[in-house]
Amino acid sequence: MRAVIQRVSSASVTVDSEVIARIGRGLLVLVGIGLDDTPADSDYLVRKLLALKLFEAEPSASASSAEAAAAAAGGGMWKRSVVDISGEILCVSQFTLLANTLKAKPDFHLAMPPLHSLPFYTSFLASLRAAYVPEKVQDGRFGALMQVGLCNEGPVTVLVDSRRWEYVERQERGKKEGSGSSTPGGEKKSRGKTKSGSATPATAEAASPALIPPAAENEAFTVLVSAPVVTSVEEGLPE
Repeated sequence: MRAVIQRVSSASVTVDSEVIARIGRGLLVLVGIGLDDTPADSDYLVRKLLALKLFEAEPSASASSAEAAAAAAGGGMWKRSVVDISGEILCVSQFTLLANTLKAKPDFHLAMPPLHSLPFYTSFLASLRAAYVPEKVQDGRFGALMQVGLCNEGPVTVLVDSRRWEYVERQERGKKEGSGSSTPGGEKKSRGKTKSGSATPATAEAASPALIPPAAENEAFTVLVSAPVVTSVEEGLPE
């Protein structure tokens, strides 16, 4: 899974001229789901979102405005997480984060198709709400053409990827199984035996059922949803 995380003072999602979600200070998170993502990737992203220290230290009650500003500009930064400040989180599904841009026209064959990404994304949101305060986690509308408005505070924007950008097609993974597989966090685990002779633990791939339709193994699929844009102007996908 990939995520673009922005520290915001406010953010909102509008669909068909109606504001369907709005938050105050917290995080705006664009979420992309890869073709071979598993629940382990979702769990990794949930933990990372709630643990990242993207907010400044809380100023003391006796500090002047000038002292508070100086602390924010210096060693007071990167001290608190969204949980620490009781902030809000707005998640927006964004399959275009998995785009391949080697050519002028991007393709999205590494993104999980909507049939499977919708329940996966729904499960991710449920896990995030269960790990935090449900009322503080908002989301857009999956598959809709959204206008995402925000006021980035800083600006502060970070990128998180559960695979450290290592996504490969299904048929390529089969060729690499002998040398190990990628796990959330980018670690490599051997599929052989340990020095003591015992088998290594099963990877997330083996432990979780595949969420990839058979047709995706040998051919590209067509993406049927529209991409949200982080502007106030509607913009569809490239032709």
